Amino acid sequence: MSAAAQHRRTRSSRIVRKLAVIGTGAAVLALPIVGATSASAATPTVATATSLGYANNLDGWIRASLQVMAQHGIPGTYNGIYRNVIRESSGNPYAINNWDSNALAGTPSKGLLQVIDPTFAAYHVSGTSWDPYDPVANITAACNYAAARYGSIDNVYGAY
Repeated sequence: MSAAAQHRRTRSSRIVRKLAVIGTGAAVLALPIVGATSASAATPTVATATSLGYANNLDGWIRASLQVMAQHGIPGTYNGIYRNVIRESSGNPYAINNWDSNALAGTPSKGLLQVIDPTFAAYHVSGTSWDPYDPVANITAACNYAAARYGSIDNVYGAY
């Protein structure tokens, strides 16, 4: 083999090695991004007022809940939810009833619409938090329960 042929082969080998190193480096750098995307996709997003574009207050919680309810075919109106929230908790998402028969039985009513844990679990709506103090989850589960029991939260005018 001539000296010129050896030089060409060595030079082309160096180029191939450089490209392999660059390609490997890019792949290694991309792994955290690809891994983060895959991990994020595996973790479901929980609907909150802010994640749905609403204010993090009573108005936003009701509007976010109505959006989730519409996606799941749960009936109810803003006025029906608002009326019941004000009666049950005065709009305090951390309200807890420690004195009624439910509390005496060990399952106090919690959250904006004063739902006990077994009812919250039974009527939980997918895509919302499993925390009964979460405003959107609490409203949505309570409205789901009210729909099953009374046809709609709009038909509830007292303790339920």
